[in-house]
Amino acid sequence: MSQDRDVKRLAANVNPEGILDVIDYYDRPGDAYAEGPYANADTYAYAFTDKPGQRIPKAGAVAEAGVGRAGAEWSIFEAEAKGPNASAAAQANVLGVSAMAWAEVGSASASAGPLKVTAGLGVDTGVRAGADGVEVKFLGTGIKVGETGVGVSVLGSEVSCAVM
Repeated sequence: MSQDRDVKRLAANVNPEGILDVIDYYDRPGDAYAEGPYANADTYAYAFTDKPGQRIPKAGAVAEAGVGRAGAEWSIFEAEAKGPNASAAAQANVLGVSAMAWAEVGSASASAGPLKVTAGLGVDTGVRAGADGVEVKFLGTGIKVGETGVGVSVLGSEVSCAVM
């Protein structure tokens, strides 16, 4: 559940969590879905089970509601489009911990293993600390310090500087 959501955002990134997803989902069977209004809440705890999504130790909770979404997944590949939605999640895994909430007008994302591309319009609030850095945001405004540099977000728009 590694997610960066910003107002009017188009982003592409590669992160350590994406590499763990390759281990966790390499043999995931294909699936596609489309649904209108939805609301879900769930908790989970997995560790070292030989099933897709359950190999890497992790625990968390998620709640989400929205107007509509559609997506497809197979192995390490995913694509999803969402209409207006709101969600909140808390997670702990071998790379770190996070607690975030999101509200979006809409978004579209695609991933292939550790590479993820997302475009959307929304704001996020919460904290994240892990192997790739620390992030704190409130309604899309906050700071991020990590292996890719330092970033400052104001109302969802982000400026960052990577020092090589």
